[in-house]
Amino acid sequence: MDFDLTPELAGLQQSVRRLARDKVQPRAREIDTTDEYPADLFEAFRAADLLGLCLPVELGGSGAGILGLTIAIEEVAKYSNAAALMLLLTRLPVGPVLIAGNDDQKQRYLPGIASGQLRAAFGLSEAVAGSDVAGMQTRAVADPGSAGGWILTGTKCWMSGVVEADWYTVFAKTGDPASRAHDSITAFIVERSYPGVSVGRTDAKMGVRGVHTGELVLEDVHVPAENVIGEVGGFRLAMLGLNAMRPIVAARGIGLAEGALMYATEYVKGRQAFGQTIADFQGIQWEIAKVAVDIEAARLLTYRSAWLADQGKFGKEYVPFLSMAKYFATELAVRASGLAVQLLGAAGYMEEHPTELWYRDAKQLTIVEGTSQVQLGLIARGVLGHDLWWD
Repeated sequence: MDFDLTPELAGLQQSVRRLARDKVQPRAREIDTTDEYPADLFEAFRAADLLGLCLPVELGGSGAGILGLTIAIEEVAKYSNAAALMLLLTRLPVGPVLIAGNDDQKQRYLPGIASGQLRAAFGLSEAVAGSDVAGMQTRAVADPGSAGGWILTGTKCWMSGVVEADWYTVFAKTGDPASRAHDSITAFIVERSYPGVSVGRTDAKMGVRGVHTGELVLEDVHVPAENVIGEVGGFRLAMLGLNAMRPIVAARGIGLAEGALMYATEYVKGRQAFGQTIADFQGIQWEIAKVAVDIEAARLLTYRSAWLADQGKFGKEYVPFLSMAKYFATELAVRASGLAVQLLGAAGYMEEHPTELWYRDAKQLTIVEGTSQVQLGLIARGVLGHDLWWD
């Protein structure tokens, strides 16, 4: 059992750490304040070949896998979860295509992601179907004018990157609209240029500002047969794709927790109170220590889950381990950022320090791509079903 990163992954970690310090850290507050898409950071990620980390070499990527992307996102999230989200979006929409797409789909849509010529977004949630994805109302009916084609109608919401995307992975009901069976839902590649595709309202978010989240509106959108991902009725793709994403979302939580704790620790070491620094108080030290322990525990959970995903181990029996990483690391982000605000006191609540930004950003992580409560349910199901068992 070797806990060291390979030389290639260690080198990636160091190079992204430098980029994050030099490029991301100085821009974090401005991105949050203006809520403007940080095109300069996208170009920096492109120049550093970070947009294809999890894509295979034959599709223009670097083949660093889920673990490579996890490591990169952890470094970027120390300063900006919006910038980290930009990297996450190089994997989330392409997951179903990687898992079940045909060679033509992979060649048409994935090299452009790696090169930065294309951007994508993921359309699963709806206003009445968040965690209850089987309740989605977006409908796909057979296109009478196109053999094997479909006509999609509906509205997806809370889509990160919806404004900037060139294509979307969209899930719609191809079976009975009232059915809650998984085989009634199918995945499609929908291009932004298709007639009937538009971006609706964009959301005013509490945090993770700069990468816009909003609605994708589909009005009688004709999707050709060659853009069906996998089999008709392949809703399982959504779950497999999200399972493989757990360590990547967890990395956003670890990075945020690290950034918040490091910043607060340096602050209390220099802040005088009652004749000594705040860091000299045992109670303060214990709070710092507890979060430090949790950060290291979260990293072990997350790196293991990334390793599992890279082995293709993201089916039912591995779900508890993947969900543990996402649950623990994102809840940790909330605790760590809350502690950072508290350690700075009144100053931590002010915009002159990044602690309040981390505090706002952290909460999003416990909601997106499966809430903490969903993760707990999946973990418990694993224990009850003996997928997670100890004898």
